[in-house]
Amino acid sequence: MGKKADKYLETQEWSIVERGFHREKNAVSESLFSIGNEYCGLRGYAEEGATAPSLQGCYFNGVYEWSEKETETAYKGIIRRGHYMVNAADPIKTEIFVGGEKLDTGKCDLCDFERRLDLRSGLYVRTFSVRGVKFTFSRFLSMTEPCNLYQKIEVESTQPVSLEIKLSVDFATKHWGKKGRWEKVSSHAEGNYAQIVGKTQSTGQYLACAQEVEASGDCAFRPEEDALSAGVRITATVAGKFALTKHVACYADKTGETKGKMPAPSPKKSFEEALAENISYYKKFWAERDIVIEGDEENQQGIRFCIFQLGQTYHGACPTDNIGAKGLTGEAYSGHAFWDTETYCLPYYLFNDPAAARDLLLFRYHTLAQAKERAKMLDCKGACYPIATLNGNEACDLWQHASLQFQPSTGVAYGIRHYVTVTGDEQFLIDYGMEMLLEISRFLRSRGEYGADGRFGYFCVMGPDEFQMMVNHNCYTNYMAKKTFEYTVECFEKYGDRTRLNVEKEELAAFSACAEKMYLPYDETRKLFEQHDGFFRLPHIDIKSIPAEEFPLYHHWSYDRIYRNDMIKQPDVLMLMLLHAGDFTLEQKRANYEYYEPRCIHESSLSPSVHSILASELKKEDDALNFFGFAARLDLDDYNRNTCEGLHTTSIAAAWLNIVYGFGGVRSDKDLLVLSPSIPSIWRRYAFRLQYRGRVISVEVEKGRAAVSVEGDPLRAIVCGREETLSGTREFEL
Repeated sequence: MGKKADKYLETQEWSIVERGFHREKNAVSESLFSIGNEYCGLRGYAEEGATAPSLQGCYFNGVYEWSEKETETAYKGIIRRGHYMVNAADPIKTEIFVGGEKLDTGKCDLCDFERRLDLRSGLYVRTFSVRGVKFTFSRFLSMTEPCNLYQKIEVESTQPVSLEIKLSVDFATKHWGKKGRWEKVSSHAEGNYAQIVGKTQSTGQYLACAQEVEASGDCAFRPEEDALSAGVRITATVAGKFALTKHVACYADKTGETKGKMPAPSPKKSFEEALAENISYYKKFWAERDIVIEGDEENQQGIRFCIFQLGQTYHGACPTDNIGAKGLTGEAYSGHAFWDTETYCLPYYLFNDPAAARDLLLFRYHTLAQAKERAKMLDCKGACYPIATLNGNEACDLWQHASLQFQPSTGVAYGIRHYVTVTGDEQFLIDYGMEMLLEISRFLRSRGEYGADGRFGYFCVMGPDEFQMMVNHNCYTNYMAKKTFEYTVECFEKYGDRTRLNVEKEELAAFSACAEKMYLPYDETRKLFEQHDGFFRLPHIDIKSIPAEEFPLYHHWSYDRIYRNDMIKQPDVLMLMLLHAGDFTLEQKRANYEYYEPRCIHESSLSPSVHSILASELKKEDDALNFFGFAARLDLDDYNRNTCEGLHTTSIAAAWLNIVYGFGGVRSDKDLLVLSPSIPSIWRRYAFRLQYRGRVISVEVEKGRAAVSVEGDPLRAIVCGREETLSGTREFEL
């Protein structure tokens, strides 16, 4: 792929560890050592400050700002104002003076530096010594009481040393290093307690924060307030050990209803009590979701890091939350959710936490009105879901993406079908899903056209491969629309009399006609689906001839140059063959993999896992394992050299898919679950668990055998190519 690992972390199964301060990698480490609980996300920045590459970031799900200026445009369909996830208050702002000198870890001569993130507790710890004084900084976010953050600072010195520490909540934060977006509403500081309320400038959302500090030794507290912060200054003389523990409670008001009134405080817990609750939470979490790999320690660490981050990013706490491309770990992509949510992320939650998967889809239901408005902007009917959003409104101001890509709409339809197939939750379909399906189908019908040859399809679109713009009959777009029409009609024929929706038979017949006459460019002789009409006639480019220093191409090639060849950014036809795996023969998958894989440069982090999954099915072990290693350790080894901007959260979900759908051979696009496991030659064993239609399925794979256990009612499934009734534990030869 022309991309290499940049390794500087230790390989440990249950921890992320950096020994020695890698100053030039500091912003990368801040992303990797991020902590979160869906409600809030906190980058792993040094709370005391460091003159080193850094992005101080604290983010609250659903707290955002409008872009400062409206776009000067008279063109219909192009948004006038976007929105973005705003950097919130710094809840752990710390200033430390030792002997009157300010501590700056980017400038100091550090000894015995280490930072460690424990995947079994969510505890992030940094330790180092400066001129004989040892500092230990610890922090974690509560997984059971998500408003709560805990911070501890421990100082140890064999000689008496004067210490001055200011702990505060600070709203003077910057977004991408630019001016802040918060106004102070009120503040109060007294003794060891301080509280402050801020409000976003354009959206009128409130964030109320309160901190309480306790000390382990003799010290003096002096409360302090200024224009955008409130806190307390502690002075002490330390000879031996001294510790400060800070509890912060943060309350985000996304609607502005409270007008900044501070909620009643939650019951007070010590640092140790709250940490014990986190440990208990993660013990259950890992018992249900761990993936074990024996014989490959690097990928074992990689997949556990991915699962941990998925748990931090989202667990269905609120149906108004979604999953941004960077989660809550950075400001790239402005915190927006894309079509990745329903195609790459949803399966993880479907098979591990169906209630959370339901809430992800409810986000789309609750923003259906905005999707209908977006369709009107594009001169269409029904609902067109945005390519990028936090609040349901389209936030992408690049018309070639926002107006030409329909992957979000067909992805929502696919997600509804996938959810119902895996969970059997027909009531969700009746109460919510069918209304979304109907409006999406109305959009797809109004946006599509019948060509001169009588075939239906989509002209002037952009599929998943964003290196091909304004193309006709993108195969992915046409096929996903066809499946959406068919599923919508099927649902209304089966459940139409149980919904509040009145749909004329003529409209359903029109949907069926669109599906039946859908144009799917296909070369029967070569078994190749053409990515779009005319793709096979494009000039060919040998992607291996592109110098490594020219990546990423968006930074080094003119925009139009990218579109003038058959180079692929990310899987398009191959993505289709993964989502609807049961519709295609192994012969078709092989032919299309071998044609499109050499043309893909993997400029998207979502790309490697799809190739690995298909390579595994096609028994191409080297490809499968190499692509998987890239996916599972994409951020840990900074393959794309942009982890500093935040983690690739949806790609992290794809790495989970890579194990379950790739090596596990799971397919879930039909009525019967498929399991067809294989094992890479370098692995001794791997195991994973799934929830499926009220059952728990455990899969354990070794050389030459696979054991499948089912807790709950017997299950009809296809295992290793044969239809079986699974009950208890069964073993199968590989």
